Amino acid sequence: MRYAVIGCGRVSPHHISAAIENNLQIVALCDLEQAKLLEKKNAFSLSEDVHLYTDYKEMLAAEKPELVAIATSSGAHAEIAIDCIHAGCHVIIEKPIALSLADADRILAAEKEMHVKVCTNHQNRFNAAIQQMRNALLAGRFGKLLYGTTSIRWNRDEAYYKSADWRGTWAEDGGTLMNQCIHAIDLLRWMLGDEITEVVGFTDNLLHPYIEAEDIGLAMLKFKNGSYGMIDGTITTFGGDYEETLTLFGQKGLAKAGGKCVNKIDEWRFADGTDTESCVQKECGENPPNVYGFGHKSIYTDMLEAIREDRPPYVDSAAGRRALETVLAIYKSAAEGKPVRLPLENCSTLDFEGRFDETIHS
Repeated sequence: MRYAVIGCGRVSPHHISAAIENNLQIVALCDLEQAKLLEKKNAFSLSEDVHLYTDYKEMLAAEKPELVAIATSSGAHAEIAIDCIHAGCHVIIEKPIALSLADADRILAAEKEMHVKVCTNHQNRFNAAIQQMRNALLAGRFGKLLYGTTSIRWNRDEAYYKSADWRGTWAEDGGTLMNQCIHAIDLLRWMLGDEITEVVGFTDNLLHPYIEAEDIGLAMLKFKNGSYGMIDGTITTFGGDYEETLTLFGQKGLAKAGGKCVNKIDEWRFADGTDTESCVQKECGENPPNVYGFGHKSIYTDMLEAIREDRPPYVDSAAGRRALETVLAIYKSAAEGKPVRLPLENCSTLDFEGRFDETIHS
């Protein structure tokens, strides 16, 4: 299958590696900066048959890829995705799927019109620890779900934000909830039944005066099935990335995925006693070199199978929209100082421009 990457920045090596591991025919790389294109081509020793482009529309017309990965600034995801879809491409979109619900809906509509597959790159769903929790959930081992929590306690410094001028802006990125925390937010919503009815949120910019958006976000979610979710996410953690955890509490079970990126089982207690915590920890412990984890290969494998079998990807475009909606609802609740009911309509990161100007400049 002919494959191309649009956007050759920080996350692109994980996409290129996943493409190689899945035996895709890489035909092109595209980025606005020629230096990044050459860097990635050389790093992976790609052949001369892999062409380099600074204009993705030119690339689509010339190379006619069948599958495209979009790893640009978040604010560009929607427009590029829709152009790729209308060119007949299947698409893997880095998180978030878009920065507005209107743009996410445009992607979903284009996907349906053109009969292609769109996958949102929430690769942590494929972590061994997360799959173990999901299987226990589907088997009913938790009994009645009571609540779930996720904590994302990482660090991003000024050098990170200065590495690309779009980072931390409302127009192209959002803050820690939209960028660093959306993977865990996706997992929490997915595990607790997807249907949120109400959100209460708080956001602030405590230590990052050089960005527009939040560096900390806290939220409580109420689900239609009667369960609750709690989120705390930040990039202010002293000393670097500390943890990303997901804990599910049920009437008959409790499980916690921990590590820096929900990559191992920390707690495993179930009334049915069918397995032991130590055995599960041994089977599901992963030690990724960074917070990106090992899920990119799996998300590509599933996407290729979805195309062949004509089924939705495991993490489809609707899942990407739900994760986006959750973050925007937290932003809206925090900005308005009151609970927000879901479903949410017509909301964008641009609605919150100037939110922390007084805090940042004081």
